Amino acid sequence: MSSRLLGARFRGSGIPGWNTVQKIKPGDYLLCYMTGISRFIAVLESIGAPYKDNAPIWKDEDFPCRLRVKTIAELSPETAVPVVELRDRLSFFKNMSKPNYWTGHFRSSPNRFETEDGEAISEAILEAEKNPAKRPVDERKLKYRPRALKAKMGQVTVPDSDGDGGSEEETEAKKPSDHTEMQWYLLKLGSDMGFDLWVARNDRNRAWGTHKLSEFKKLKAELPLQFDEATNRTIELIDVLWLKGNAILAAFEVESTTSIYSGLLRMSDLVAMQPNINIPLYLVAPDDRREMVINEVNRPTFCRLSPPLSEICRFIAFATLKDQIASIGHVLRYIKPEFLEDISEPCVIEEI
Repeated sequence: MSSRLLGARFRGSGIPGWNTVQKIKPGDYLLCYMTGISRFIAVLESIGAPYKDNAPIWKDEDFPCRLRVKTIAELSPETAVPVVELRDRLSFFKNMSKPNYWTGHFRSSPNRFETEDGEAISEAILEAEKNPAKRPVDERKLKYRPRALKAKMGQVTVPDSDGDGGSEEETEAKKPSDHTEMQWYLLKLGSDMGFDLWVARNDRNRAWGTHKLSEFKKLKAELPLQFDEATNRTIELIDVLWLKGNAILAAFEVESTTSIYSGLLRMSDLVAMQPNINIPLYLVAPDDRREMVINEVNRPTFCRLSPPLSEICRFIAFATLKDQIASIGHVLRYIKPEFLEDISEPCVIEEI
């Protein structure tokens, strides 16, 4: 078997990604997954202890977290194994309330899989190497490379969309968007309270019925932020912001038709890059997703942040927000943003 160097753009010492890398031991197997085309392409074996090295090797970006590995099996993009072909064998396809929730298992790297899942994926890759079957590949997806941005912790990437599960634009083409409706309500509420507004840069051209998200006079064209490039980019993609001067008064992520991970990961990235940031963060979702949202906020990957995401994010139900807007509409100009504390609920799970 050939030996090679595997490099990963995990963020740096003291960050959860590097902590996970350090737990990889010689003899552990690494499953290689291709984003964009959602396929498993190789099995590698670790043959040395993890280490950090900023010496340039790859031309595109820095990959400071490194491992010496041995190739166990390797496929081409055309013969790689599509994830969905293994849906009957992988645990993260079970009990899904939404068809694309499985993509959450690929949103962070490295991510430890259950033993049964790892064995199923390894067997499928080894079988595909023995009996290759070619499947067409979208060359545009294959060539796509996310741009690395500078942050205090090093180089990071900030995805433009929701990843392998499909963008919300694709979802909205099929049915009206509750997501856009709630963005409009949040923008209307902030506007009536006299605040400046921001809507996610990739959502500006959307509309809910005859209402356009771009119709508000107080909607800003640029954010007056002084953070690093990666933090600015992350904040630009948050669904709705209320602003006063250069200060962000509240940040909202709406979770309806897309995987719940998209908004949580933006919030998580923001906290990881700016742990001292003091912005009220709200997750807005349908009433029937309350339990799911709170459970996801309390996943280990978010609890390991400092501070934990569950301690700084609050949940607002769609119906609650709409009812409150209707009941206080005549006095909105006198309302302070602190009223959000009254209509939201904490995401911390109380110990029994």
